[in-house]
Amino acid sequence: MSDDAPVTLLILGAGGDLTHRLLLPGIGSLLKCEPQRKVQIVGADRMAKSSEEWKALVKDSFSTVPVPARTAKSVMSKTRYQQTNVLDEDELRSLIESCSGPLVIYFALPPAITMQVCTVLEAIDLPNPTRLALEKPFGTDEKTAHSFNRRLHKLVPEDHIFRVDHFLGVSTVLNLIGLRFANRILQPIWNSEHIERVEIIYDEDLALEGRAGYYDTNGALKDMLQSHLLQVLSVFAMESIAEVSANELQDQKAQVLRATRLWGNSPKRSSRRARYTAGQIGSRKIPAYVKEQGVDPSRMTETLAEITVEIDNNRWSGVPFILRSGKAMGEPRKQIVAHFRDVPHLPTGFKTAGLPDQLIIDLKPGAVSLVLTMNAEGDPMDLERKVLRAELADGLMLPYGEVLRYLLDGNPMLCVRGDAAESCWRIMEPVLKAWKANRVPMEEYPAGSDGPDGWLPAS
Repeated sequence: MSDDAPVTLLILGAGGDLTHRLLLPGIGSLLKCEPQRKVQIVGADRMAKSSEEWKALVKDSFSTVPVPARTAKSVMSKTRYQQTNVLDEDELRSLIESCSGPLVIYFALPPAITMQVCTVLEAIDLPNPTRLALEKPFGTDEKTAHSFNRRLHKLVPEDHIFRVDHFLGVSTVLNLIGLRFANRILQPIWNSEHIERVEIIYDEDLALEGRAGYYDTNGALKDMLQSHLLQVLSVFAMESIAEVSANELQDQKAQVLRATRLWGNSPKRSSRRARYTAGQIGSRKIPAYVKEQGVDPSRMTETLAEITVEIDNNRWSGVPFILRSGKAMGEPRKQIVAHFRDVPHLPTGFKTAGLPDQLIIDLKPGAVSLVLTMNAEGDPMDLERKVLRAELADGLMLPYGEVLRYLLDGNPMLCVRGDAAESCWRIMEPVLKAWKANRVPMEEYPAGSDGPDGWLPAS
């Protein structure tokens, strides 16, 4: 579909935080880069909202980008809001019939409500083409993910379903494809012969920040590892692609996930969990997680999760992939680290640097660093590690802008395919069961620290 084709973006749940904080600024950043793009934004929710209130919300979101005045004026003249009970068949049908042109339905709703809306949509004739965009989580386990996929496939074909993972819109993750396949130096050593282990880390210095309603029922594993970090792993570890296209990328990612399983098939030995106690991050005093407003301590929700998996194929056999994400950490750390194996033989006389060479890919902000062993200053027989670093330019648009661009064009390259969504749950289900049975202890770490002692090896 060309950029000039008018598309209607229908946002169900438009009164929520996701719309104002991420979706509208995302579409704004897209329009800033592509002011010729024609899109009509229609918001719908149960709450009453006047046309002036809705347009003020859109205008405020666009102002953070900012969108070119002429483009913003054009979008503002066409955008509208319709109060709708999305679970009422007649109201939902009326809403959809009021939308013209190719239709994109964005479910900015809790997952349980999204599934109910999809059931209602089965009785409604959807215009052709209609594309569905859904936020994670995609189900609550492998069985519900499979059931959800079957329900979605009753409405539209798989290539019209966009399971959104905004991590795939982060420019640095996309840069992985170029780093992998357009680089003669790295491509031959991207395998178990040369790489000893890989760490994919997303540690934040943010604490709960008022998100107990969502976070306390999910925790770090479901919020980050089961979705985002497994997607990053699949891009990092995939086989070569013939072309940069949706089918090629989705097929190779799915192949990696099908081959991924817990290290040693043991959730007890391959997983760790913890939650933060009271501490301080900079000038901020952080209460213990269990004391945060809205938290139910009996849920035993983790704020730091670490899982080790392996990819059972020829390229990666024997290489541990460590996925970790935590909140209220002392230093934010958002990166992929590939640790290279030691050289087969170090000539006698050299004094070892003590640590292996590394490739470090910083996700936010974007950068690539190659840590190499070479002669130190002074005694030429001493070895030390030197860092060669390249800063990567920021993406032209926000991550949601990147995702929305592909969504409006009908290109599923930056989304999660149905079989991959099911695989992600399959990989993590043994851990979830072990944690629920309390077979893995809940450790603790002070807010503002690096986590419990003895966790992820130092890089």
